[in-house]
Amino acid sequence: MALLRSGWLWRQTSVLKRWKFNWCDLWIDGSLCFYKNESRRELEQRVSLKITCVDVRSGLECGGLSPPESNPRENLIVVQLANGSTVNLCANSEDESIAWKLTLLDTRRNPVFQYDPYDDSYEAIPINSYHTVYITPGAGPGTHQVLVQRDPFDGVIERMALGVLAGMAAGTALRSFLFMPFFFC
Repeated sequence: MALLRSGWLWRQTSVLKRWKFNWCDLWIDGSLCFYKNESRRELEQRVSLKITCVDVRSGLECGGLSPPESNPRENLIVVQLANGSTVNLCANSEDESIAWKLTLLDTRRNPVFQYDPYDDSYEAIPINSYHTVYITPGAGPGTHQVLVQRDPFDGVIERMALGVLAGMAAGTALRSFLFMPFFFC
């Protein structure tokens, strides 16, 4: 899975409304993950933006939200979720806040496309845990190639169960045919 953006952000807790300083990762599948530190060992919260994000606001667009101490309102980021709740964040600078906002909006909107050379068309791919994404530099400046590889073991269990079921049915049918000559003797 490809990491789009990571860094330290202030996050307001949902219950006590206190500000906590967390390491944040934004992945290409739209997962916004909050950790206690850079080692990413203890996941505190995960928000799936592709499914739940409605809007992202930053700076003075954030309304009545007050930032953590010693941070101006221009550093605020509010992620509006589909269930009506919000994820309140605060960056270390206004530029970082705008960069996070743009990356969050791009992640929410833009799917990953795969080129099909047989139809000369692009197909949108829903990225999930069964895909591996590789991003390599493209031919020119500012271009990138995105390669999506599906898990080779995706669907193995279903195919194996179907094979076992077909084998049991064939075995039952053959067993009845093998005993049939003894009934005529």
